[in-house]
Amino acid sequence: MLDSGQLSAYICDFPTRAGKNHPKVVALPHLGASTGEAEENCAVMVADTLRDYLEHGNVRNAVNFPEAVMPRVGGNRVAIANENVPNMVGQISTCLAAAGLNIADLLNKSRGELAYTIIDLDAPLEPAVLLQLRAIPGVLSARVV
Repeated sequence: MLDSGQLSAYICDFPTRAGKNHPKVVALPHLGASTGEAEENCAVMVADTLRDYLEHGNVRNAVNFPEAVMPRVGGNRVAIANENVPNMVGQISTCLAAAGLNIADLLNKSRGELAYTIIDLDAPLEPAVLLQLRAIPGVLSARVV
């Protein structure tokens, strides 16, 4: 299009190999994310996202986990990463029920072969019950948050 005159010029920040030396192509550096303000915003976002995961078990913007965000109900939360297989939530809730724990709220999200479950309980989770959750086949990790 440039050589035929159909297009008089092309301006971009990601030139192709063929276009980068063309006389009618103006290739600008891609600097949008390289400004001080953008880098600071990214750093703040990463810190906030990490803090939300550590303090509340919420997962946002992950490459390998499903998006899982649940407002907190009370102070007794467990976060579980597990294989995405049938009856996993059933096994988890059966384990909690056997310990006399009531589920106040639950979120289970999956992405391919991986699932992530956030559970708010009406009472604290005892360390022995946490070990039982971790022993369920297919549970990759479980932590009190």
